[in-house]
Amino acid sequence: MTATTASPAGRRPLPKGRPGAWFVWAAVAFFLFNLAALILSVVVNSFGTRWFGGWLPESFTTAWYASAWEEFALGEVLSVTLQITLVVVALSLLIGVPAGYALARRDFPGKRVVMFLLLLPVLLPPITYGIPLATVLYKVHLAGTMTGVIAANLVPALPFVILVMTPFVEQIDTNVESAARMCGARTRQVFARVLVPLLLPGILAAGILVLVRTVAMFELTFLVADADSQTLIVALYSAAFTPGIRAAQAIDAMAVIYMALSALLLIIALMFVNPTQIVAQVREAPRE
Repeated sequence: MTATTASPAGRRPLPKGRPGAWFVWAAVAFFLFNLAALILSVVVNSFGTRWFGGWLPESFTTAWYASAWEEFALGEVLSVTLQITLVVVALSLLIGVPAGYALARRDFPGKRVVMFLLLLPVLLPPITYGIPLATVLYKVHLAGTMTGVIAANLVPALPFVILVMTPFVEQIDTNVESAARMCGARTRQVFARVLVPLLLPGILAAGILVLVRTVAMFELTFLVADADSQTLIVALYSAAFTPGIRAAQAIDAMAVIYMALSALLLIIALMFVNPTQIVAQVREAPRE
């Protein structure tokens, strides 16, 4: 028999780390370090005056933000971005929530095909269907307008809302609806007064996530927008890559504004989104 030695204070000895685990943590740390360095370099350069050598610029100023605001008309761009995103979110929720309820509660032939078709705009890169979509919008004379930009962004946003809302609806017991109907409530009253309050966390989650996706959607907006209907992300890419001489600090200041807006929306989204709620819970079978 071999004797075992107890650890001090009755604690179990910590398991020794495996080489593979150390390698994974080192790779993650290296990735996070490079990501932070890239972001900090843009932020520092947006406040710097001259930065040709050394770790920091020669001096710092906030004048580049005022210059970017005037040169790139960020006030108008932010206004257009806000209008487009709010309309896309409103239409996506208005259509997607009832559609998600129908998919969760009804079984019909071809339901799996419908779910597969809804997954395609979410899984495929936007550029794969963006060019044919832009061609159609140009033929119907919607390209170059805010209506065309909203229609293009609805293509991935609406299926995303439906896919997010379907598991939320499935988690609600059907007996709740049956009890409301027994009390004399009609279908519209059941949906508006019973289901919508229960689905409010999912509706907020889907709406904020669509808002974040729409603000960050470059491909579809770029293909159908013009100078008066472009969003902030398209204006940023245009300032960085179109011909002309522009101060790099002003472009970086514009990028910082975009990063701040995206980070703010992401923080708000994480306040309402619980990732475990997006996946439908598996119902346990009743025990006999």
